[in-house]
Amino acid sequence: MMDFSVTNGVPFPLGASLTSGGVNFSIYSRDAKSITLYLFDSERAERPFTSFDFNPDSNKTGDVWHMEIKGAGEGTLYLYKIDGPYDPTKGLRFNKHKYIFDPYAKAFSKGSVFLSYNNLHKKGFIDNEGGEVLDLSDFPKCVVVNDDFDWEGDKPLNIPLEKSVIYETHLKGFTASPSSGINDGSQGTYRGFTKKIDYLKKLGITAVELLPVFEFDENENGNINPRTGERLVNYWGYSTIGFFAPKTTYAYDKTPGASVREFKTMVKELHKAGIEVILDVVYNHTAEGNEHGYTFGFRGIQNDVYYHLPQGELQYYMNYSGCGNSVNCNHPVVQSLIIDSLRYWVLEMHVDGFRFDLASILTRASNGAPVPYDMPSVTAMINSDPVLSKTKIIAEPWDCAGLYQLGGFPAGDKNRWSEWNGRFRDDMRRFIRGDENTATAAATRIAGSSDCYNHSGRKPSASINFITAHDGFTLNDLVTYNYKHNEENGEENRDGSDDNLSYNHGYEGDCSNPKIQALRLRKIKNFLVYLFVSQGVPLLLGGDEMRRTQNGNNNAYCQDNELSWMDWKLAEENEGLVRFTSLLISLRKNHKIFTRTCFFSDCYEKGSIPEISWYDMNAKNPDWTKQKRFLAFKLSGAGVQDNDFYIATNTDIYDLTITLPALPQDKKWYLVADTAMPSGQDIFEEGREELLTEQRRYVLISGASVVLIGK
Repeated sequence: MMDFSVTNGVPFPLGASLTSGGVNFSIYSRDAKSITLYLFDSERAERPFTSFDFNPDSNKTGDVWHMEIKGAGEGTLYLYKIDGPYDPTKGLRFNKHKYIFDPYAKAFSKGSVFLSYNNLHKKGFIDNEGGEVLDLSDFPKCVVVNDDFDWEGDKPLNIPLEKSVIYETHLKGFTASPSSGINDGSQGTYRGFTKKIDYLKKLGITAVELLPVFEFDENENGNINPRTGERLVNYWGYSTIGFFAPKTTYAYDKTPGASVREFKTMVKELHKAGIEVILDVVYNHTAEGNEHGYTFGFRGIQNDVYYHLPQGELQYYMNYSGCGNSVNCNHPVVQSLIIDSLRYWVLEMHVDGFRFDLASILTRASNGAPVPYDMPSVTAMINSDPVLSKTKIIAEPWDCAGLYQLGGFPAGDKNRWSEWNGRFRDDMRRFIRGDENTATAAATRIAGSSDCYNHSGRKPSASINFITAHDGFTLNDLVTYNYKHNEENGEENRDGSDDNLSYNHGYEGDCSNPKIQALRLRKIKNFLVYLFVSQGVPLLLGGDEMRRTQNGNNNAYCQDNELSWMDWKLAEENEGLVRFTSLLISLRKNHKIFTRTCFFSDCYEKGSIPEISWYDMNAKNPDWTKQKRFLAFKLSGAGVQDNDFYIATNTDIYDLTITLPALPQDKKWYLVADTAMPSGQDIFEEGREELLTEQRRYVLISGASVVLIGK
């Protein structure tokens, strides 16, 4: 048994921090009557081996309880119990029987909150608000972490946002499949991810955006797959337990605390390859659920501070997230927690940016109303924080309660936040699908969505452009299914969006008809063309470049299996599409005309040649009221010392012979890409473009796009 001694400790930093001779434990709770710290001798321990009571006279400063345990050190496993008033009608849910996680824990041991509590129910124990877990062998413990790490001089890459190409993927799913070719047991882990860095580098992306890697519990989902009878899980991870802790089960080495070192190693290796790391973060709700949920964290620390509670009915929870509760992000204590968490991931984990899930919840005041512009908010704090000043900050500018803030996300500094642009997704889907009278909306999205951002002086990089993302169809499924097929999610196909703006091109699902297959591939290439030639920042869903499919499931949040995992055999089967995507990315990176820092005609003196010109099929100024299924434009590179480009799309069912706009006499049109051409001829490498023998006419096949370069 270790020899421990206790000193008063200090209130800050919050959490468990190594000292010269032990560990300082510090936790906030305003209304707690008493707090006890419990230590465990192993992650599988059924019971703690010792405990320490905080003395409110010597171990408390204001509302912060603190204590230093001499003799404790790195790897110490701990939990709290907090006693205080249990009065849900007043918003207080203290329970002295519950083991409570440290909100600032930097790692957790392997285990499951939900399976532990479910076992209680099976054994006839009380409800969620009742007694303690009597057997803690499967219950996660908080881990004391040593932040020391050899970064080998690693520094932030600070790639300009307008030059970024983001690749959204799931950390585990990227390498979990046996098809990944990783055979040392590290598939589906941080270590395994590093073994596919060469692929990402060759593809050309500049940043990976990882679905949530903050600690969460897969086992909170109790649904059953009706086809297999297997219990489903929370695969995506949008249900945070620890805002400072990388997910333990994503580590190859699952000993307590090893996940931190392994995550850092992954980041370091990605940086060596010139790839930034952006985390999809969920500060808007937690895994504790609604009033019927479990107590293991904020609910048992200071429920009425950490959560939005309806005025006059404090026993309930406001549900702006659609997940049972909503974090009270603009309470000063919670603001500090969020800022501390973000700083930790930047300073200690070297993360390059964040995408904020349901970010509009971050703009709600304690009463639920949007924070007035003249009041401090956590988004304004993020803007002005010096540690975060160079990080990429991206909002999903809406929540599940109708607060939609696209183009006007309230963040103070007009150029600090970028936004996932859902209008780009929808308008480009309608246009490429072939809907009538959608060319005008598509043109606005291609030009950077100035209707959303230019009016407030923002830049095109405010728009994060995407066609598909984790939530919804993959790009392959977008052209393969008219309807969602989510039966295996165990919710009788009720979950997931019914409005997908998709088209199966004549047959629902995979088929062998060569005409349908050719048309689907053409449409996929069209989407990719516009993703990478449009102004704004492109976000590519991982696997779209190799036609990853989810068999029509547009809400695979619960599918931790081959349905969601990357099938690396597809990279070989569709190597032509991977090549097409890679060369499009290269085209974008090599020509600054696609990565402008301001909207057209805003940067350079207006001359006789417009920076962007729109055309009908006869190379005339279009009548937008009649521009139904054709769109064409020319980009003049003169103002940015670049080439001219002409891009056109025919979404009609008939082939078109189109007229090309004239170039200066010393230049000619060369073919960069034609999405109707077979692989190997559909796109040309830089410097190897094909000179057009006919400079005034071009036959644009039905459903195809063409990209020309003038030189």
